[in-house]
Amino acid sequence: MNKQKLLQRLKSLGFSKKILDAFSKVKRENFVPEELENQTYEDAPLPIGQGQTISQPYTIAVMLSEIELKQGQKILEIGSGSGYVLALISEIVGKKGKVCGVEIVNELAEKSKEALDLGNYKNVEVYNRNGSDGLPEKAPFDRILISAACREIPKKLLNQLKDGGILLTPKGPRFEQSLVVVQRKKDKFETIREIPGFIFVPFVDG
Repeated sequence: MNKQKLLQRLKSLGFSKKILDAFSKVKRENFVPEELENQTYEDAPLPIGQGQTISQPYTIAVMLSEIELKQGQKILEIGSGSGYVLALISEIVGKKGKVCGVEIVNELAEKSKEALDLGNYKNVEVYNRNGSDGLPEKAPFDRILISAACREIPKKLLNQLKDGGILLTPKGPRFEQSLVVVQRKKDKFETIREIPGFIFVPFVDG
């Protein structure tokens, strides 16, 4: 599958113009290992080393749709891996937006910084640290995306949401999770949607 066919597939599945535009602008090949270049635009997850993956484009599109991104927002992604999702988010929130990624695996954090620099994503910062602590010095965030499977959502992350902010995480046992969408309403956290049928690599804590 080439980029055009992938975009046609995502369009046929009903994703919004802003999601499709982001996928159109971001060069996925910059975030995929060279040896997998011929698979870059397959609608499938791909290994990026250290036991981690770059998620299936369809899955990413669902996640980005569910967190209702808008221009100018401040976004945090936990488990930012290759940096591909950070680039997509950057395109959607625009130059006035701010995008932060936290990746615990140093090699992946460094590679993602290089790929993001190559794409000139000036509103994105990547931090190599434990994701369960979030990024308190940059909080609060409009949206938080956890790109690894949790059994429980770390309380520290929920507390870094703005009032009215949304957090999305895959939640459940090792080989089957639901995408859980949580909204902060003052000091309460309300689950507003659960979408079953996804598999993510486990959340690495420490």
